[in-house]
Amino acid sequence: MSHVENELNSQPECWTRAAALAAGHRAALPAPGERVAVVGCGTSLFMAQSAAALREDAGQGETDAFAASEFPGHRAYDRVVALTRSGTTTEVLELLASLRGRVRTTAVTADPATPVMDLADDVVVLDFADEKSVVQTRFATTALTLLRAHVGRHTEDAVTDARTALADPLPEGLVDRTQFTFLGRGWTVGLANEAGLKMREAALAWTEAYPAMEYRHGPISISTASTVTWMFGEAPDGLAQQVRATGGRWIAGGLDPLAELVRAQRLAVAVAAARGLDPDSPRHLTRSVILDSP
Repeated sequence: MSHVENELNSQPECWTRAAALAAGHRAALPAPGERVAVVGCGTSLFMAQSAAALREDAGQGETDAFAASEFPGHRAYDRVVALTRSGTTTEVLELLASLRGRVRTTAVTADPATPVMDLADDVVVLDFADEKSVVQTRFATTALTLLRAHVGRHTEDAVTDARTALADPLPEGLVDRTQFTFLGRGWTVGLANEAGLKMREAALAWTEAYPAMEYRHGPISISTASTVTWMFGEAPDGLAQQVRATGGRWIAGGLDPLAELVRAQRLAVAVAAARGLDPDSPRHLTRSVILDSP
């Protein structure tokens, strides 16, 4: 079994542990009413998108999400939360350094022996969710679970559904499809983006992701008998029927949306295996992007 398979299978336990830790990290995480930005790179960016939408929907305050390299330095925030598994990503470290003494910062990381520990004002370490695989699975979903629990939006149903996502067979016939589109609404748009990234990283698959209501505005034109459209959360009225009318395969997200991401992770591994690829070591990728200093 690959590292990524072992790691994605451990997610229910990691989520339970992170949810239990959330209360103890209350002082390090955004307080109600604070204006907050959540930043990250790659997978962490998409978790930031979901976390930001969840926090606003919970009435906790205005919350934005940015790629660390695209943070708008002219905007005023009370706190910036950086998600970084490795604690060494260049863009995240440079941003935290630039904010030092101006904006309160929090880093959520997996490795306490990294530079991020000295650059952020507050740090939450989820070392039990660290990973050997280049491809992120459990750290990303565990960090999001921590933030989800912090705003009161985590339930044990998510853990139960994650166990179901790991135990039940994937829908038949998906591995042989040629294109995969993932859709979300609200906080699940970030999850859809992450599902697409997992398929590209691990399986070199042609994947796309959109807010669900946007799918009718052009992307549905690629839907054929060889494609899959996978919904995270509740679908807009009529969209499933429209996709089926094209001949495409529609997958309804019946589980908690974060558990649906676990199913998509499993699909990425399955497609990688079918194509003879190693999901632990995707081509051209490393565990952390560390750039040379100018």
